[in-house]
Amino acid sequence: MTVVSSTVSSTSAGTTPGGKVVLITGASSGIGEAAARRLAASGHRLFLGARRTGRVAAVAGEIEAAGGVAGHHVLDVTDRDSVAAFVEAARERYGRVDVLVNNAGIMPLSLLEALEVDAWDRMIDVNLRGVLYGIAAVLPLMREQGSGHVVNVASTSGHRVDPTAAVYSATKFAVRAVSEGLRQESRDVRVTVITPGLVSSELTGGITDRGVREAVEGLMEIAIPAAAVGEAIAYAVGQPGDVDVSEIVVRPTAQG
Repeated sequence: MTVVSSTVSSTSAGTTPGGKVVLITGASSGIGEAAARRLAASGHRLFLGARRTGRVAAVAGEIEAAGGVAGHHVLDVTDRDSVAAFVEAARERYGRVDVLVNNAGIMPLSLLEALEVDAWDRMIDVNLRGVLYGIAAVLPLMREQGSGHVVNVASTSGHRVDPTAAVYSATKFAVRAVSEGLRQESRDVRVTVITPGLVSSELTGGITDRGVREAVEGLMEIAIPAAAVGEAIAYAVGQPGDVDVSEIVVRPTAQG
């Protein structure tokens, strides 16, 4: 079992009534951070996970300073024990888990002929296994509660394949497939796929091929802010329990 630590504010741990308990992976920046801030503003209680503990602690602290409720926990979504510990820490803090936002993802694009096999493995581990580990950790709790909501962040690359994006697209197609399977198997757990297009984020930083990175960064001139995707997540989470928003595609108007 991976040994992990949790930081819990003594003024708010498990004491604030109202709102759903929402867990977010990859919450130290980008869509995860934006969703956390938006959901906290709506009165939900947040539990944020990321590998960058200093950054995710800062996000949680800023949310609490603004009057929200947020805890944080170190999280490596490629480690099943780490994901289980993250979810258990949230349950211990709040007594339940209402929503899991599987947001953590990486995008080290490259041509297949470049044979970036290590990068392929990392994408599969983070983008797909991370989602599955999250589902495995929360599903028994949600079944026991008789309710819950799994929100999986995919990509418009899960609808189409472009050069350099073959493996990335494969992981996002898979996320959509897993989500649809879980939705069909569920009667008390809602399942939503959030499908962003070009979004301003740190994802392009993982592209090591200079030419590919510059090409993608050129496209980012039309990118929408992560807050736009946070709004979509908040909309899905805020629906009544008998309403399942199956998928929301959010992309720039100018994106082809």
